[in-house]
Amino acid sequence: MISWRGAEGRWIRADLRARRGEALLTVLTVAGIVAALIIAATLLEERTNPWRGLFERSRSAHIWIHSKDVPDVQALARLHGVTDVAGPYRSAPATLIHRGRRVPISLQEAPATPPAVARPLVREGGWLDPRTPGGVVVERSFARSLGLRPGDPFTVTGLNGATHALVVAGLAESGDQGFYPEWAPGLAWALGETLTTVEPAPGRTETVTGLRLGDPELTDLVVQRAVFTLRGQVQRVTTWREVRASMELDNRLLGLLLGLFGGAGLVAAALALANASGGRVLTQRRDIATLKSLGFTRGQVVRMLVAEHGALGFAGIGLGMAAAWLITVYALEETVAAPLSAGALAAIVLGTALVVLVAVLIPAWRGGLTPPIPATPAAPPRGRLSRLARLALLVRLPPALVLGARDSFTRRTPALLTVCGVAIPMMMITIGLGVWATLDDFLRHPEKVGQAAALTARPGRLTAEEMRARVMADPDVVAAYPGAEVDALVPGQTRTVRTRALGTSRDPYPFPVAEGRMFRERGEAVAGQGLLDLLGVRIGDRVRVTIGGTPLIVRIVGRVIEPEQDGEVLSLGVDSLAAKDADPPQFYGLVLRPGADPAEVRSRLQAHGLEVDQAVNPAERLAVIRVIIVALVVVLALIGLVDLLTVSAIGLRDHLLDLAVLKAMGLTPRQVMATLVTATALPAVAGILIGSSAGALSAKALIDLEGHGSGVGAGIGRAPAPGMLAAEVVIAIAAVLLVALVPARRAARARIPSVR
Repeated sequence: MISWRGAEGRWIRADLRARRGEALLTVLTVAGIVAALIIAATLLEERTNPWRGLFERSRSAHIWIHSKDVPDVQALARLHGVTDVAGPYRSAPATLIHRGRRVPISLQEAPATPPAVARPLVREGGWLDPRTPGGVVVERSFARSLGLRPGDPFTVTGLNGATHALVVAGLAESGDQGFYPEWAPGLAWALGETLTTVEPAPGRTETVTGLRLGDPELTDLVVQRAVFTLRGQVQRVTTWREVRASMELDNRLLGLLLGLFGGAGLVAAALALANASGGRVLTQRRDIATLKSLGFTRGQVVRMLVAEHGALGFAGIGLGMAAAWLITVYALEETVAAPLSAGALAAIVLGTALVVLVAVLIPAWRGGLTPPIPATPAAPPRGRLSRLARLALLVRLPPALVLGARDSFTRRTPALLTVCGVAIPMMMITIGLGVWATLDDFLRHPEKVGQAAALTARPGRLTAEEMRARVMADPDVVAAYPGAEVDALVPGQTRTVRTRALGTSRDPYPFPVAEGRMFRERGEAVAGQGLLDLLGVRIGDRVRVTIGGTPLIVRIVGRVIEPEQDGEVLSLGVDSLAAKDADPPQFYGLVLRPGADPAEVRSRLQAHGLEVDQAVNPAERLAVIRVIIVALVVVLALIGLVDLLTVSAIGLRDHLLDLAVLKAMGLTPRQVMATLVTATALPAVAGILIGSSAGALSAKALIDLEGHGSGVGAGIGRAPAPGMLAAEVVIAIAAVLLVALVPARRAARARIPSVR
């Protein structure tokens, strides 16, 4: 008696050993897709946002109210939804001087005992000690940028010009403020007496009060009621949403990119698995017929085929989960704050498993219909000449190419699967090259993302006139725009937004205007897409904001490309601000002559005692995208390779008996090889051309769509350069020919018995 289950296992193991390379490629393909989907979901689920863990561990406040005077804390505590109050604490601006650098710093009062609400998490050193009144705790990202460690001395200069010596008592993290320099100025916590020493004048300090809520969804309502309760005392408000957004570190863009590639790759992988399974069924029809003649039922054959091809898919799923775990734990250990939720992980795994089962079940079902007639050889389908073959005859191509063109689309379903299976990866690769081209454009032309000024110079102890004279004396500086950055309270939106005044109405800073025009008069402004969406306004509308208690009404005349603060930035001339906010300028934006090295100019200006910072291009923060694109291209190339191997196997199986006929007709081995290569490569080449064309046409639109959704704004997308696109197509076609050439050459040189 035959053990059918044991026979099934032996047949599966023998078949897998006979095609180890193809099986390995299938496993790696599914693994790459699953890993990309898991990492994408992790990024999109904000598991990489460190704000989540910091906020909960430090019991941070959901709302921070900045006021000139001490507010009525009892009235704020009685507001509906408020569970705890942090502060009120005094806060004073100062300038930190360390190793020749002068940077703005905000000193915030804190008690000697860490508070229960809005408690900074000490990572190095210790907390404030009354026995060391000059000790301060510095926010960790700010300290890292300056090279400060516990025990390091530094000096600060108050607004009155007096210098004070302080020492770093510790480094701490907080969920109440974003990372430096995205969130500026730098933050340091100090005892009340230390703060009074640095800034003794009460009129030069402000009061900050934190409100922790029971339900974060009540944030807007509580802010509205707090502003109404304090009646004009509020200067600005920051909420947990702004801090969370500032800590995202562009991970959402990475997640969307991975998700797009992963989703399209999953479809392509399903087509590749279906094609591979169908191809194996075709090449195994004689074996399957023999098994059925020995007593195997249709159900056993289907189960055996599903088990073989499904096992490869499930092995890929397991390997992909392991790879995603290793990447998130080790490669992204400083980015990922929490693993992917169980629900999202289960959805990805089960969804991929379902796709794998469907992709292999249909060919397996067709294999189960194979009749038990092992002696009957399977011959390729016959029919009329295809249009492609007729065209080949019409243009008088060599006979080998005509025969190959005829055979390339003989089996329409596998040919269609091949075209789609190659076109989808090629389309996604082309879109990835469009992202690459967009990043390159940002790096080569920083003015397109609002960075015409490569350097920012701050006056320090100099007057505005002295500062401008010194920077304009440098031969590489062609323009110096006075500027100031302030927070504006937006009525009805319960939050503050950044207002950037740079240049004047008559001599505006060259903002990259994508729609409308640049401001030309006082009271006109341009805005990022994020701010337009936040306020629900369009170009031409008027907006009323409050800056430092002073109302300001501006008319938005244009939309600019704005990569900072999710596009929630209002830009105008300094002459549109009140004198108290614009005079003297906080800084100067320096535009350099083309070809000048910003680092060299900065060094020269610093040698003259100036405080100069170099702008950080947004494309530099997104450099990891290039690594991701390369990795995804490899995965997508594996998908295409699986398809090509399947096509080659089917082609050789269909034309094995034809080889003897072709040789009898007088075709040389080289001509036979050309016939097989043409038949295999034509569907893949069609997929390459279709996919690359579709990707080139859609890349710019997709990038602009993401730019609009992220607040940066449409108008940033770039299609791949013609040279890059041509190189992609040539490399892909060369790879197709190489993959098809190896088995075709082996088959053409093999000794095939004569057909009788």
